[in-house]
Amino acid sequence: MKAQALSSDRKEARENQTPSSGLFFKVKKVLYEKRSKFQKIEIIQNDFYGRVLFLDGLVQTTERDEFFYHEMLVEPALCSHPAPENVLVIGGGDGGALRHVLQHPVKKAWLVEIDEEVIKACEQYFPWLEASLSDPRAELAIADGFDFIQNTRDKFDVILVDSSDPVGPSAILHQRDFYFKLKKILKPGGIIAAQSGSQILHLKEHADKARFLKKMFKVSRFYSGPVPTYPVGTWCYNFLSDRIDPLKVKELRIPAGLKYYNEEIHRAAFALPVFFRQAIGLS
Repeated sequence: MKAQALSSDRKEARENQTPSSGLFFKVKKVLYEKRSKFQKIEIIQNDFYGRVLFLDGLVQTTERDEFFYHEMLVEPALCSHPAPENVLVIGGGDGGALRHVLQHPVKKAWLVEIDEEVIKACEQYFPWLEASLSDPRAELAIADGFDFIQNTRDKFDVILVDSSDPVGPSAILHQRDFYFKLKKILKPGGIIAAQSGSQILHLKEHADKARFLKKMFKVSRFYSGPVPTYPVGTWCYNFLSDRIDPLKVKELRIPAGLKYYNEEIHRAAFALPVFFRQAIGLS
C-alpha cells in the first residue's frame, strides 16, 4: 500500500490501498500531527468513524470499528488458553489489544512499542490506552519488538503480534527468523496470535508464511474477520501452538462486554474461502 499524508487543505484524508483504489475520510478536525524519528503520526476527527489514527498515511485504528480488529487479534488466543498468566503484545501502540488482554484474569501484560510518540499521542486521544497502562498488571517497554524478544528472559503464555502489514519495514516481523525467536520465549502449551494482513492483497505473503509456520508449529491455522477500514475489508491472522487447537477447545473463556467476537464467530473465523485455501496450499 502506498502511504499518503493528509491533504494540504486538511479537508480530506486518503489512504491509497491499491494503485487504483483506496479509502477517504472527511476531516472535521486535525487533532494531532507530528513526525517522530520513525514515522508521521496523525489523528483526525471524522463525523462517522470518530478519531482516526494514521501512521505514515495508513489507517491504524478508528473509534468506530477498532473492536473488529482488536477482538479478533486477542480473543481467539486468550479465550482458548486454559489459564493465561503472562501475555506479551508486540506493537499496537494505540493500546486496543492491551485493553482486551486486561479484560482477562492475567497476571502481567507487556506492551512493546518502538515509537514512544505513538504512545504519547494515543494516551491523549484514545483514553483506553491511558486506562490500560494505569492497570498494575500492565508493563510498557519502548523498544524494537525484534530486539525485545531476543533479550528478554521472560516466558509467555500468549504472544500477540500487532505489527504493521507484511510488506515494507515491518516485513521482518512476518518472517521465519522472527517466529523462531518467538517460539523460544513461548511457554509449553502457549499460543501465538499475529495479524497477517489483507486476505486479498497479501496472498503471496500468506503462502510464504504458511510454508514455514506449519513446519514450526504442530497447530498452524489462519483465521479471518472483517475490519471495515483495512484493505480490502477482510483481515487475516495466524493462530500458532504446539498443544492447543482452537477448533478443539471445549470451553472458550469469553469475557463480558465484547461487540463482535463470540463462540459462533470463533468457529466460523477458521473457515477459509476456496481461493485462500488454494493460495496457501490446502486445496
